Amino acid sequence: MSIDARIERLAAPWVRALVPYKVEDASGLLKLDAMENPYGLPDELGEPWLRVVERVQLNRYPDPMSTALRNRLLADQGLASPFGVVLGNGSDELIHMICVAFARHGACLLCPEPTFAVYRIAAQAVGLEYVGVPLRSEDFSLDVDAMLAAIVQHQPAVIFLASPNNPTANHLDGTALEALCAAAPGLVVLDEAYYRFAGTSRLRDIESIENLAVMHTLSKVGLAGLRVGALFAADTWLDLFERVRMPYNINALSQAGALFALEHADAFQRQIDAIVTAREILAAGLREIPGLRVWPSATNFILLRTAPGRGTTTFEALKRNGILIKNLSGGHPLLEDCLRVTVGTPKENAQFLGTLAAILGG
Repeated sequence: MSIDARIERLAAPWVRALVPYKVEDASGLLKLDAMENPYGLPDELGEPWLRVVERVQLNRYPDPMSTALRNRLLADQGLASPFGVVLGNGSDELIHMICVAFARHGACLLCPEPTFAVYRIAAQAVGLEYVGVPLRSEDFSLDVDAMLAAIVQHQPAVIFLASPNNPTANHLDGTALEALCAAAPGLVVLDEAYYRFAGTSRLRDIESIENLAVMHTLSKVGLAGLRVGALFAADTWLDLFERVRMPYNINALSQAGALFALEHADAFQRQIDAIVTAREILAAGLREIPGLRVWPSATNFILLRTAPGRGTTTFEALKRNGILIKNLSGGHPLLEDCLRVTVGTPKENAQFLGTLAAILGG
């Protein structure tokens, strides 16, 4: 029997149907595609970081509960029992853990979309039904009535809401959160991966909304390589997710690095402030280029749309000129001819603007 025949016979059909998450090769390119902090570790933290690394015992398994890191996260947020936090190898693992916990025959995961692709991938990987509810086409705002109708129809086990949303860069309607939570029969997960660039968070709402969980990550702060995500919720929800969390999922270097970052939060906040300032300058520059539509951003990236039929060709031309951004055409009908660019350093942003203007002007 061939390998293909064995896979067809034994692997779940929903797994065989999955399309893997695609990451473009950025070798030799100016990398503005993945919403990373463009700045490295602040210079003044180089020596202190090396001293932390030297103390990590690589021959030992890490703390399986990441106790020190969890305690610091809870203290920084002013949370105490009966509320807690569970950690994941980035938000991706947390999303997968949630899907595994709710995977049962007929269960559904509901999202407004377009949004972060991993919600759909994680749901389909474990056999959950995935239901997407389109955002409003004119401004990518949340269609609350459509969401409430979908909740009644599909009775989702879990709802994911990203705010600010990726890739649309906007806050979803904050006034709707209570209504959606009240209508939801299961858990509502508010993904606040980009909240630091927006300056607001609804994390403390978990204290008053029993079926709400809030997800944060250190990736967008400047520590994407550490892969540390945090899910805050009532302990009863977290007890469920701990049942499917793999032991030692946060390695020793990641635990030490995340604690180090929290202890030096001011240095990273200065980088975030610089990115927000650069974002507004970049957005203003983009609006001066004829033929582009540029949406407001509460994140560290900007969504823009070219003239009809020019999205993919513009992406390819930028890549030929050594600049990698994200081509969103084909990902969702509402994103045709849309591109997403990460905010870089002022020099990188100027290079991108000049190259884009030359491409579209030509």
